[in-house]
Amino acid sequence: MIKQSSLINFGPKKALIYTRVSSEEQVENFSLGTQEEICKREASRRGYEIVEVFREEGRSAKTIIGRPELLKMLEYCQKNKKLIQAIFIYRIDRLSRQTQDYLAIRKKLFELGISIMSANEPTGTSPSEVMLETILASVAQNDNDVRSERTRNGMRARFLSGRAINHAPLGYMHQGGYILKDPKTFDIVKRAWDLMATGTKSLNEMSVIMDGWGNKIEVNTLSRIFNNKFYMGILTSRVYPEEVKGQHTPMITEEQFYRVRAIIEGRDPSKLIIPHKTRDNTDFPLRVIVRCGKCDAPFTGAWSKGTHARYGYYFCRKRCVTKSIAIGTLDKEFKELLNKCTPTEQGIKLYCAYIQKAYKKKMAKLQKTKNAADEEIQKLQALRQVLIEKNLSGTYSDAIFREQNATIESKIIAAQAAKNDALIDKYDIDKITAFIKAKFTNLEDTYTNSKLSPMRCLLRSIFLSGFKYQYPGCSNDTISPIYQPILQADNKPLPHGDPTGIRIPVLRMRI
Repeated sequence: MIKQSSLINFGPKKALIYTRVSSEEQVENFSLGTQEEICKREASRRGYEIVEVFREEGRSAKTIIGRPELLKMLEYCQKNKKLIQAIFIYRIDRLSRQTQDYLAIRKKLFELGISIMSANEPTGTSPSEVMLETILASVAQNDNDVRSERTRNGMRARFLSGRAINHAPLGYMHQGGYILKDPKTFDIVKRAWDLMATGTKSLNEMSVIMDGWGNKIEVNTLSRIFNNKFYMGILTSRVYPEEVKGQHTPMITEEQFYRVRAIIEGRDPSKLIIPHKTRDNTDFPLRVIVRCGKCDAPFTGAWSKGTHARYGYYFCRKRCVTKSIAIGTLDKEFKELLNKCTPTEQGIKLYCAYIQKAYKKKMAKLQKTKNAADEEIQKLQALRQVLIEKNLSGTYSDAIFREQNATIESKIIAAQAAKNDALIDKYDIDKITAFIKAKFTNLEDTYTNSKLSPMRCLLRSIFLSGFKYQYPGCSNDTISPIYQPILQADNKPLPHGDPTGIRIPVLRMRI
């Protein structure tokens, strides 16, 4: 009786077919079906019977990892090494485009007694055929390396032309090979930059605020957004050292970017001063402003329920004086004090003239600071360009480049912060003087018609320590040094020859 294993040797030789196509080749109509048909004809010509076909679709041959059909075929060969004599491929580069990987696969199959048969290239076991096969594998790798180099050069050329090579950040979108504004998120991210530039919000607070706007963004993501120069129109890359002006529309200015960076990097929780929170109560607008003349404790207020109505009263928070003052009484006495402290027309003119003179002097000083900061930034940017050139030429290693570039970037942020602090042009001096005239001409009217918080701010700018109630009557011991000369001015006309029409010299006010 003949054993079954020996019958295998008398039948046709068994073989497998492996086909592979990448996504690019699929577009070029280099299809799996075409490869399989050619391999089958070659196997039939050589007297092989195909028992299994392994089809790899849309996979790169740069590495073995990530090609499940190849790994499955090698496992099949391991389990059926006595049955399979050959593997047919359309071309050597179908198996691998890396010479090292191809030789490793061939060695593995050779140990199993399985040969590799190419349908279009000479393959075999003779020394000359093995050498030629190795050369062909090297040619495939060279072709792959050339393609990679062309791709890298193309990406670099695209980057240097100002077109982004990475994903579009939040607020932008890809369209037709370019990055454009995303109408759904651009304005939201712009609002976040503007709010962050005020210096009143932390990253945690901004995350909560943007969640309320309908865009939930984690703190780490926000940190990357506020550190991305793309938003000010500059392209950067981890691969290329240059910084290039992008072709996209900037969301913010360079000044705003560095201002936000300075705010984030300078935020130290241990140095934050948490202000005392005063809850506004429109029923008792003089709470906290008026203080007790006996113990200096701030007044508070409360309602008292009478037989027919409710009555409001102010009283000392420490209750050092048991007497309470009715809302109407304190309000009347407070208005009388404001009328005494209301400046004359000449006083207001004096104040406005002084502010305008101080504004011009400050503007000249800040412009000088801004010019110096601009010069420093230009020097630092030129220094960074030299650093980039030395890195590209190999004079400086990547590690040295990153260290020095970080130092330069830190200095640019500091210079830009100094430049931003000098931006006083956002204040309109004409609006400021108009506001002063409107608010100081009649302090009683300002007190009556202003909202609580602005009214408190205005009064405290005049009366530094607030008001004291002397049971009865309001008094103030300390008036702002700047406001005192305003009260001392009168409306009497000056002799001819004085161009200002102001009786008190500006020098006295300055003192």
